[in-house]
Amino acid sequence: MTFSGIIVAAGSGSRAGGDKQWRTLGGKPVLRWSAEALLNAGADKLIVVVAPDALDRVADLLSDLPRWRAVAGGDVRADSVRAGLAALTCAPDQPVLIHDAARPLLDRAVIDRLLSALETADGALPVLPVADSLRRGEAEVMTDVVERDALWRAQTPQAFRRRVIEAAYAAWTDADAPADEAVVVQRNGGRVALVQGDPRLMKLTYPEDFAMAEALLPRQIRIGSGYDVHRWGPGGSVWLCGIEVPHDQTLIGHSDADAGLHALTDAILGAIAAGDIGDHFPPTDPKWRGASSDQFLIHAAELVAERGGRIVNVDVTLICERPKVKPHRQAMRDRIAVLLGLPLDAVSVKATTTEGLGFTGRGEGLAAQAVATVELPAT
Repeated sequence: MTFSGIIVAAGSGSRAGGDKQWRTLGGKPVLRWSAEALLNAGADKLIVVVAPDALDRVADLLSDLPRWRAVAGGDVRADSVRAGLAALTCAPDQPVLIHDAARPLLDRAVIDRLLSALETADGALPVLPVADSLRRGEAEVMTDVVERDALWRAQTPQAFRRRVIEAAYAAWTDADAPADEAVVVQRNGGRVALVQGDPRLMKLTYPEDFAMAEALLPRQIRIGSGYDVHRWGPGGSVWLCGIEVPHDQTLIGHSDADAGLHALTDAILGAIAAGDIGDHFPPTDPKWRGASSDQFLIHAAELVAERGGRIVNVDVTLICERPKVKPHRQAMRDRIAVLLGLPLDAVSVKATTTEGLGFTGRGEGLAAQAVATVELPAT
């Protein structure tokens, strides 16, 4: 069944600290979660209702998505819904799903249940049973027990055929704004069906709700590996894993030649399939001559964060005959932990030799390999 969608996103979100529809959840703005969910479920047209001064902002946010249009909303939710309905061009009998942007974790199954319910009802509303015992109180003192039988927690989206919701709003004469569209249709004599909601379809109302929503996001584990080699040359110290180590030689490279951080940067980039260190910091660019490899590693970590992910742990192995790594290993771990914002027990640095074999055994160069584990939102 084809349908149109309206996302209401014109509120200020003051209880959540302001502009909650624009805040990032799992690497993308809250509003985009709802837009993608409705479009991916088959919405043939999506109206996004935002504050008048946010029209340019939403255009930038959703520019790569199809079949949507933004319109300016009003001071209260009902006015924004009316603005969204006025922008529709669908047939009178086509279902319209009206959704709060503040409920980003919308699953296709909820949409399917709503559309099925419209075959025999004038409207459909996703709900959850009230599990907790309810109390009424004043001045922090309990005054009464509220029976929870026949009580439901209402969610969105709420579904109606276009002609039904438009007629119900036209008939609304109450001076107070309605709580939601289901109330408008029910007051106009319509039958609103209750369908199974989704606990993950929580409304982001308070700042702490964002942490809960992040925890509810499906996650995937990615593993990336990195490898780097630099040759030895004249010098008096060498940079390894972010630490300057006294030595009778140095590693030769375009930047500071920190093979440990280079390998680790590539491991993190590999975990998110973002190319390699040379793609982001070309050795042909004089800008990076002698540059500290700290900034390469920080850049890779920022790319993970931008995708709503986190680095779980990292493991670096340095392969060389000299210098001895063990006396400096703790300082290396400390430095990497600071650069990546990780607890120390999530950072491993170790070293090995090749028993005199190969280019490292002959003292011609140093090699490093690294592994990084990254957790990302599932796509």
